[in-house]
This record gives sequence, C-alpha cells and structure tokens, in this order.
Amino acid sequence: MFGSSNKEAAPQAANSNSAKGAAPSQGGANLLAKGTTVEGSIVCDGDIRIDGVLRGSLDCKAKVVIGPTGVVDGDIVCQNALIEGKFDGKLNCKEMLSLRGTANVTGDVSTLKLVVEAGALFNVTCKMGGK
Repeated sequence: MFGSSNKEAAPQAANSNSAKGAAPSQGGANLLAKGTTVEGSIVCDGDIRIDGVLRGSLDCKAKVVIGPTGVVDGDIVCQNALIEGKFDGKLNCKEMLSLRGTANVTGDVSTLKLVVEAGALFNVTCKMGGK
C-alpha cells in the first residue's frame, strides 16, 4: 500500500523539480567586471551589469546596470536602466531609468519613467513619456 504511493510520488516530485530548472529565461546575465575596458559594440538579450569601462554602444533587450565603478561613454538602448556610476552619451531607455545618488549622467536621455535619488548629477537633455 505505502510502496505504491511512494513510487507514484517520486516521479511527480522529480518532474516538478526538473520543470522548475528548465524554465526558459530571456537571456543570461552578463557582466563587464571592474578593471575591464571594452571599445566597440555590445548586443545582448539578457541583463548586463557594467562595473568596468565601455566606450561604444550597447543594445540590450533587458536591464542595464552601471555599477558605482562603471563608466559608459557612448550610446545605450535598453528596456530599463539603473545607473550608479558615470554615463556620457545618448541613452534610450524604453521603460524606467533609475539614478542612484552616486550617478553622474551627461548627454541626451529618452525614457518613459525617471527616478532620481538625491545627490545624483543629471546634466542632460531629457525627453519623457510616450511616443
């Protein structure tokens, strides 16, 4: 009696665990580490965090995070962005742009929503809202 119910429960548990592990994602997380410099273009489907230096363009279909040591000199197109470091260029953020107090942003910005913490430097030409 107990043996047959255990045999049935074990495959179900294994199937539910494997289903969780096999969940598709929109691309992996990417990292440009501190001490790394990239000159050129980056295209990514998943989130990206920049703690190093990027001189060029970034086309990201997900979220861009520029960490406190991160520097971007160029153009970014993304869904969402969180900036803690330095950005100089043209930023097209399709949804929400968040600036932490340590952010230093210069250039042209286009975004749907904007959050700016006290202390952030935001010297840009900014367009907000829909099309």
